[in-house]
Amino acid sequence: MGARKRNRAEQLKEEKKNLFYATLQNCPTSPRKMRLVADMVRGLEVNRALDLLKFSSKEASAKVEKLLLSAIANWQNKNENIKIEDNLLFIKEIFVDQSRTLKRIQPAPQGRAHRIKKRSNHVTLIIDSVVREEKPVKKAAVVKETNTKTN
Repeated sequence: MGARKRNRAEQLKEEKKNLFYATLQNCPTSPRKMRLVADMVRGLEVNRALDLLKFSSKEASAKVEKLLLSAIANWQNKNENIKIEDNLLFIKEIFVDQSRTLKRIQPAPQGRAHRIKKRSNHVTLIIDSVVREEKPVKKAAVVKETNTKTN
């Protein structure tokens, strides 16, 4: 391995240490259906996303909910000294990629056969945190309006 390639690999490894993510591989749901759930929670705060996923009627939402809990656990493992309540965790990125497609045969009339594609997907979820800062409350400035009428 060349020096440049090794340096780039080490740089990517360092960047990955600062990411908090979880992946779901070979999920037997079509990517199109999974993307509907992913779009529903993208960019949301973690607690709000968990509530949405828990009460969603989509089958894929249970799998994404479990994946989000795994990402939160990964965040807690990397940040043992920090309380989760002090940080505002949100879903930074979530994307769905197509995985393998199983090809099956469905018998059809008159000796024919139809192809059935059973699709699956990979889901990657990345969370990030924003530290909450206590802001001092500013007093409202009193503005006096002067109404002068000139004749």
